[in-house]
Amino acid sequence: MKDADILKVRDLQVHYLTPAGTLKAVDKVTFGLKAGERFGLVGESGSGKSTLAFAMMRLTKPPAQIAGGEILLDGVDLLKLSEEEMRGRRLAQIALVPQGAMDSLNPVMRIKDQIRDGIVDHLKGIRGHNLETRVHALLERVGLQKEVAGMYPHELSGGMKQRVCLAVAISLNPKIIIADEPTSALDVVVQRQIMLELGEMQKSMGLAILLVGHDMGLMAQFVDRIGVMYAGKLIEIGAVDKVFKNPLHPYTQLLIACPPTLEKKGEFRGIPGLPPLLVDPPAGCRFHPRCPQCTANCSLEVPELNEIEPDRWVACNAVGR
Repeated sequence: MKDADILKVRDLQVHYLTPAGTLKAVDKVTFGLKAGERFGLVGESGSGKSTLAFAMMRLTKPPAQIAGGEILLDGVDLLKLSEEEMRGRRLAQIALVPQGAMDSLNPVMRIKDQIRDGIVDHLKGIRGHNLETRVHALLERVGLQKEVAGMYPHELSGGMKQRVCLAVAISLNPKIIIADEPTSALDVVVQRQIMLELGEMQKSMGLAILLVGHDMGLMAQFVDRIGVMYAGKLIEIGAVDKVFKNPLHPYTQLLIACPPTLEKKGEFRGIPGLPPLLVDPPAGCRFHPRCPQCTANCSLEVPELNEIEPDRWVACNAVGR
């Protein structure tokens, strides 16, 4: 990837140790994130997207383990930092907006205390009125009234809780925000509002955003570049307009064709078959048992992620040959 990348993930591997064997949830994934960029990571449930996001935050817990690779933030490998050093970088340099806002907020703490927690941990000298002013400013920045500070999570709507998570994420002006399906539990109107808020914050603060999800329509409207994951591997990367106009990997083609259209009412198209069991994945290309363009070579040779044109990458034995 290019030198302008603020974050570089190289050959990252995350395994789950199960009674049935080692499950390779993230298998040698490599990509870069540029400063101020919006990068989307998309794929079916179980493709490894959220596991990858948590690994980047060093939040992986047993039975999962990071088995290899590098996560370079401004040239520093996060995997080589002590836990105390990594705590200093979470929220200050790289922050997470979780998928389930209610699950990430403490039900017995007021909103102001949950926002204060990370700020006080990093900025030991901030107290009293300055801290209260900062909390109110963060709430207003994400479209909430300052009175929300004194409320508990159960008193807020789903959209309000998600905005609180956004306020926590930007509280120390990080360089990168990882948003793990931030609108999955919200109705479409609130989804749009949340994504507009996230987009405005990204522009005004100069953030880089890694958006994790499975909604191809949302990705098409929000991100600059997109990476497609399948069965723990990254199989296509490119500018979002180029990928949607000319998807190269057969899996990407099928993903884009899945959403229903107004032109063909009542017609729904899915991807035949099921994702493989990652304890014992198929030989060769992991998608070949479901691929309509499969050849004999696909079951034998594991495709590498190759750059076939500037900043356009694909892992398919049938592309670029």
